[in-house]
Amino acid sequence: MMTRQEKIEKLIAEGREFMRPSNVEEGNLIENYQSDQELKKPQPMLFKKAKGGKEIKLPKEFKQLEMKNDILEVLYKRKSSRIYADKKMSLLQLSFLLWAQQGVKSIYGEHYATIRTVACGGARHEFECYIAVLNVEGLEEGFYHYLPKHHSIELLEARTPIADMVSQSLCDQKWSKKSNVVFYYSVIPYRAEWRYGIWAHRTALIDAGHITQNLYLACAATGIGTCAIASLLEKESNQMFEIDGKEEFIFYAATAGMLIQEDEDDHDFQKFMSEC
Repeated sequence: MMTRQEKIEKLIAEGREFMRPSNVEEGNLIENYQSDQELKKPQPMLFKKAKGGKEIKLPKEFKQLEMKNDILEVLYKRKSSRIYADKKMSLLQLSFLLWAQQGVKSIYGEHYATIRTVACGGARHEFECYIAVLNVEGLEEGFYHYLPKHHSIELLEARTPIADMVSQSLCDQKWSKKSNVVFYYSVIPYRAEWRYGIWAHRTALIDAGHITQNLYLACAATGIGTCAIASLLEKESNQMFEIDGKEEFIFYAATAGMLIQEDEDDHDFQKFMSEC
C-alpha cells in the first residue's frame, strides 16, 4: 500500500506526463488508429442549441466604449483584480467582453468551422460560455448562456440572490460576490475528439488559455477588472446551468467587475514608456 506521500508524488508525476507532448508519439504506436473525422463520422455541431429561453440580442456598437487603443498600454495594465465597485456594468460592456472571448467573425464552408476572435486548435472551439449575472444594466439577475452564432444570450433561469451560490461554486471565494458577472466555461470534449481523438485533451486545455487572455486584454482596454479562476466545484457549477457533467462540463471560470477606481499606476506606465 502506498503512503500518502507516495500517492502525492504519483499524482504529480501523472500531471507532468499529461503536460508533455509525448502522447503524440504514444498515439502513433496504436496500430491503425484513426480519429472519427478520418473514419468519416458526422461532425459534431459547431454551436450548442438554445434551450428555448428568453433570448436577448446583444449590442455591437463597440466604438461607443471608452477604450485604450495602445497595445503597449493594454498589455502593461493587464492584471488580475479581485476588488470591485458597487456599480452596474452596461449591457454593451458585457457584450464586448463576450465577443472578445468567443465572438464569431465568419463561418467557414458548410458549417465546417467558425473563425472567431480567439485561436483554437483546428478551429474546433470546443467551449461554451455561461454567465452568472449579478449586476448588469437591463438584465435580470440569474443564469445565462452565450449564443455566439447570433451574438445573443439566453436566459436559463432568473433568480435572486445568486451571490452566495456563485461564491460557493468557486470554492467559497467570497470576493467573487462583488463582481458584476462571472463567466463559466464548459468544454464539450467530442468537438475536439472528433478531429484529434486521443490527442485532443491537452490541446483543448491550451486553447482555454486563449479565451481568458482575450478577456484580460478586453478588460484592460475598457478599465474593467477580471480574474480567472481554476478552483471551482464542478458538480455545483454544472447544476447551475443544467449541464449533464458527462458530454459537457464546467472546468474554468472568470469574474469581471467594475473597478472602484481604475486599478493602475500611470507613473509606472509612463516610466515604462520612456524606456521603450
